[in-house]
Amino acid sequence: MKVSFIIPAYNVGTTIERAIESAINQKNTKIDYEIIVVNDGSTDNIDEIISKYENRIKYYKKENGGLSDARNYGVEKAKGEYIIFVDGDDYISTSLLSDIEEFINQDFDLIKWSPIIVDNNGKQLKEKSVNNPNNTTGEEAFNLLYGTDPLLVCAWNYAIKKDKVIEFPKGMYHEDFATTPLVLLKSKTVAITDKCEYFYVQTDSSIMRGNDEKKQRKRIEDMLAHFDNLINTTNNMKISKRTKENVGIFATNAMLVIVSDLKGDNKDYYIKELKKRKISKYIKIRNVKQLIKKVFIHVRFN
Repeated sequence: MKVSFIIPAYNVGTTIERAIESAINQKNTKIDYEIIVVNDGSTDNIDEIISKYENRIKYYKKENGGLSDARNYGVEKAKGEYIIFVDGDDYISTSLLSDIEEFINQDFDLIKWSPIIVDNNGKQLKEKSVNNPNNTTGEEAFNLLYGTDPLLVCAWNYAIKKDKVIEFPKGMYHEDFATTPLVLLKSKTVAITDKCEYFYVQTDSSIMRGNDEKKQRKRIEDMLAHFDNLINTTNNMKISKRTKENVGIFATNAMLVIVSDLKGDNKDYYIKELKKRKISKYIKIRNVKQLIKKVFIHVRFN
């Protein structure tokens, strides 16, 4: 088995070396691997940095097309049976491959670990959230994780069999929300580990915040489109009724969490769109807390 690390790079000259080094320096593993860096039209000094890794990585340059396009490009070039995505401003544990080697050798469709949220100096910002280890189906894994793992959708949380990778939507934001839940649900075998393997460098508490109203409108339009696709796609999948309900709960929670970050016309537009979708119907009453939440959402968004 071979693993392909795919590192999209756009103006990450100050951090790309750290990401590459973490992948190059995998320890105590017999797994063969390659490192693919996709320069997505960077305008910084990344070429100079990459030059020192000649013959140690595969380096591709393309016109800027966004994160989805860079990832898709990397997948096309990948020779590995497994894909691991690493963002250019993040990095991974040097024990990642040795920790998941047994699951790769058992040919699991999907292998999941936990992240550590750090600042740019490596200081841990939040307490580690560690999975309970489990080997199961994709559907059951989703049902185990959807309400407890806030970073469930992040593609870099997984080693994915290449034939299970879903093409990321080019030109759209929130590409992980659009794809990762479907990858999980379509996987027949999933290994959930209790290891923390990915260092997620957090520089902003929300990608929705900022002064660019036009970009924010594009983000929420994309989020709404992904929500619709996720609901429609899973409704047509051969999964249990309860799983479909859980997808609705998960997707609705993802939509609601960004409301507080919006202001003005964008907030009004977003709330109007949520009302059109009557999102309270996706909250199922299984306890008192969910009853209260359903009543609140019904009053505000219906």
